[in-house]
Amino acid sequence: MSLLEVDRINTFYGDSHILFDVSLNVRENEVVALLGRNGAGKSTLLKTIAGALSPKSGAIAFNGTPTQHLPAHQIARLGLQLVPEERRVIGGITVHENLQLAAMTARKPLSYAEIYRTFPRLDERRNNKGRELSGGEQQMVAIARAMIRDARLILLDEPFEGLAPLIVRDLMKVCQDLARQGRTIVVVEQNVAAALAMASRCYLLNTGHVVFGGSTAELQQKPEIMNRYLGAAA
Repeated sequence: MSLLEVDRINTFYGDSHILFDVSLNVRENEVVALLGRNGAGKSTLLKTIAGALSPKSGAIAFNGTPTQHLPAHQIARLGLQLVPEERRVIGGITVHENLQLAAMTARKPLSYAEIYRTFPRLDERRNNKGRELSGGEQQMVAIARAMIRDARLILLDEPFEGLAPLIVRDLMKVCQDLARQGRTIVVVEQNVAAALAMASRCYLLNTGHVVFGGSTAELQQKPEIMNRYLGAAA
């Protein structure tokens, strides 16, 4: 059984129809990439899965539990965490306090020692306020907050945006290590090369429709699809 099953969901923003009969599945311990041009519906799909938006029709199940009508906080308690594109690190408190806030409502939070082993840079910066961090360090905090809540599935929305190549490489390694340790990751990313390097499977969205689903190797063997739907990004 898949950890996440999305079955023909339709999501709207007001009167605007954004996702059209979107279906996908995610198995445990894998990294899946959602690809597509800006406006394809990728972030909307993550928000719908996480409960920030409700689908008008269709079904979503996480670990066998129907979630399409649950509020976001209940879905989070089931073990699904969204790391938003905006990161939303609290600037007026320290790195460690950001982690403490995330751990407060977790049923079985991970130890701070484990978090700092994963992100040694955050260990060095644990007493720095969120506003004092670089973009890469803020992204580390955002991912660490999801980790500390012992999330089984982490949804990453544009985690590499605006980051230096060295930081992107380090974060890719963290994501791959998390999958090996039993976490499952779905990543939305405009950096197609990075997304394909870290994911084993991918879905390609275009104007709210899934136009490809399969292994990253299969997609890379279809340059006509990549050029048509990803263009210069590929």
